[in-house]
Amino acid sequence: MVGAFNYVDPKRAVPVRQEALVRHIHIIGIGAGDPDYLTVQAIEALNDTQVFFAMDKGESKNDLVALRREICTRFIRAPGYRFVELPDPKRLTDADYREAVSDWHAARARIWASAISAELGLDEVGAFLAWGDPSLYDSTLRILDDVAADVGITYDVIPGISAMQALTARHRIPLNEVGEPVVITTGRQLRTRGLCGSAVVMLDADCSFQVFPADTRIWWGAYLGTDDELLIAGTIGEVGPRIAALRAAARARCGWIMDIYLLRAAAAGPA
Repeated sequence: MVGAFNYVDPKRAVPVRQEALVRHIHIIGIGAGDPDYLTVQAIEALNDTQVFFAMDKGESKNDLVALRREICTRFIRAPGYRFVELPDPKRLTDADYREAVSDWHAARARIWASAISAELGLDEVGAFLAWGDPSLYDSTLRILDDVAADVGITYDVIPGISAMQALTARHRIPLNEVGEPVVITTGRQLRTRGLCGSAVVMLDADCSFQVFPADTRIWWGAYLGTDDELLIAGTIGEVGPRIAALRAAARARCGWIMDIYLLRAAAAGPA
């Protein structure tokens, strides 16, 4: 199939399709929770879409789909689009981590390929709305790349405001110390590799920051950009137990939690 993207229309700020009868997918970063985080480019892509695909992750996470619908209602200028909710396969938790993730991605790819073939017309545009930014700890790009091997599609990526950006903005801090690097990692990797300087930590159900010295500094946030937003900052000794308790209570109350934190070794500079 001939590639469909040869130029960009600067007025629309999204690639213009030049080939007919090609299914096209926008992967749209919708920010970390606040609809105001959407960029003009993202809004234009929303208005270019007829079918939105969303993963149904169960009743406890219905509000994640609801927020996606709210965003579309707010920003799409004309009716006629539709949502297709897809069952999210379970990821095994008692198997090798990389193998389990690979199997989970493969199962998702099969579901997506089937849905795109059945629900998206050959000359229509579909979209997946990615929380935060599609490039940062999100599986959409990898899975859709597998889908493209089996289904005739083209796709583009609209960047979004990530949870990392929202966290530093809400705490009013720079991400890095002067001239110093920052590691972006997960709780599991943090426990394995330790902390040197500054690290942004995602996907940490175990509150791994608790293993570090009491004078290690932390800036934590959950449900960023939403009405349920939680923010705490201080040293591990001062606020670590409070964060762990608040996180557990919030997850029990909502049924899910998205949180992130910046961890900085005490020797990295003044508080």
